[in-house]
Amino acid sequence: MSNRTRLIPTPESATRLPGEADTGSGVLNALRVSTAERHELLHEIMPLSVESVALRDYLAHLAILRAWLEPIETWFKGFCDGPQSATLAARMNRLALIDADLSHGSIDPCDQIGALVSTAADHNWAGAQSAAYRWGVCYVIEGSQLGGAVLYARLKNRLAPHPLGFLDAGREALGPRWQAFVRTMSAEVQTPAMIDEACRGAADAFDRLIDLAQAPTRAGCANVV
Repeated sequence: MSNRTRLIPTPESATRLPGEADTGSGVLNALRVSTAERHELLHEIMPLSVESVALRDYLAHLAILRAWLEPIETWFKGFCDGPQSATLAARMNRLALIDADLSHGSIDPCDQIGALVSTAADHNWAGAQSAAYRWGVCYVIEGSQLGGAVLYARLKNRLAPHPLGFLDAGREALGPRWQAFVRTMSAEVQTPAMIDEACRGAADAFDRLIDLAQAPTRAGCANVV
């Protein structure tokens, strides 16, 4: 549906910024191509894909992202190379931003989000140990932040006075941040085997998010009459 608010930009544009060259090869292009169908599926099933977004949809969106990110971020702490190296150590604390938005004082009690995702959210992440695989996982996480900036522009007035802090965070520096991420990933992930491993990591990250988005949900006031 053309009027839907999209979770992230289309696969062709989600990872390309104005003025950024598109080489048509390498890990970035492979990741775009290999995850294109998953991008489109997420556009259809995430809470913010509805035509008329309400605050409850935003909170449900955050709850799904939190259930997705928490085990991945915990797993990342066991590594200090690749995307978890010191050169990229200045990471955004997405979980803290999500928690702040979920507990913001502007939220009506009937919009509070209860147990929104299945017990799959409690499972530990058990991905491959390679840096290439983790680059693929981080590609999905970092790319989703680009879509967050688009969503903020579309929703900031509609969902006011909620500040949408998670979507707003770091918007001014998204371009340089993404370009630095892509440069480093492209320098480290070059062989066909490593590129395949990165694509597997991205696919696994997308599949976990898709599973969570498709899980049965319930809102905090579901039993209120």
